[in-house]
Amino acid sequence: MRASRIEFGAVFGAASKASASAPGRVNLLGEHTDYNGGFVLPTPIPQLTTVEIGLGIDEDEFYSANLDEHVRLSRSTLLPGFARYISGCIRVLEQAGIAVPPVRILVHSDVPIGAGLSSSAALEVATLRALDECFGFRLDPVRLATIAQLAEVQYGGVACGIMDQMACSVGRPGTMLFLDTRTLEYRLLPLPSGSEIVVIDSGLSRQLALSAYNSRKAECDAAAKALGVPQLRDITDDCALTQLPSPLRQRAAHVVSENARVLKAIEANAAIFGDLMNESHWSLSRDYEVSVPAIDELVGWLQHQEGAFGARMTGAGFGGACVALVQSGYASEMSRRLPEFKWDHPLPPRIVVPRSTHEP
Repeated sequence: MRASRIEFGAVFGAASKASASAPGRVNLLGEHTDYNGGFVLPTPIPQLTTVEIGLGIDEDEFYSANLDEHVRLSRSTLLPGFARYISGCIRVLEQAGIAVPPVRILVHSDVPIGAGLSSSAALEVATLRALDECFGFRLDPVRLATIAQLAEVQYGGVACGIMDQMACSVGRPGTMLFLDTRTLEYRLLPLPSGSEIVVIDSGLSRQLALSAYNSRKAECDAAAKALGVPQLRDITDDCALTQLPSPLRQRAAHVVSENARVLKAIEANAAIFGDLMNESHWSLSRDYEVSVPAIDELVGWLQHQEGAFGARMTGAGFGGACVALVQSGYASEMSRRLPEFKWDHPLPPRIVVPRSTHEP
């Protein structure tokens, strides 16, 4: 939901010095591979997080228009909620020897929160862009993404890979970001010819996502250690996985097969790409165990709609969003049909992409 526009001066009593935005992202293929050194294919979504910045006095001051939360904190304080992502970015800059004076920051965002669409990465990248614009740090987009990732790991408490921050920093609307998360080499690629995407926020809270995310990373690290490789990225032969105990075998099987799907997808037509998305979802559900029955049902409904090439869950899992690849011109039709889906949960699923022209 987009926050009503609040003026910087009305909050802080002074004018802002700079502003910057960053998009959320949806991941088309390559889920849970980035922290294993693998390959990913995200794309930005139209929704943006915008950060306005001005000079502070003797402490930092942040206001979120979406949450109507106003916090003041010293650099020795770390607060929960949205403030930890902003202050985390500042602290990582200072760890790198870049001094940041006290600042005031106002945040507006229409990136869905808690839907697996990288609202935190969008906030981090927008914050760093605004700081760069205000103080002239000259951060290139890749370095900016790595600083944002460190902020999420060290202060957000998520042992995440680099995908989200890179997608928000270097991704471009209408393209897929093919990223090697080990080397950070990337290419911007077109969507498969004759296709477009549909993104649906299921409305299901992802209450288990954070703890399960960190648990899955630990399992992948254990599997790599048992196989004698630095990361699961280095395993390309399924036969090597037979020596692993359960559930490490299943976790590794997902990562190995998902990397292969991404490499196949970058040259695939829409029909093959859709099949790969379908395979990815069931691998995430059965081997990686990060889906839930309601999400499986929603994905199954999407997969069987006229004009759909394929669909899958996206993000950390246990709720959040789904993404479908559909024939060009079918996205609006998918939006029209969504109310027909039988959904036994308090919040109905809603279309995020394509963005409604009636959205406030």
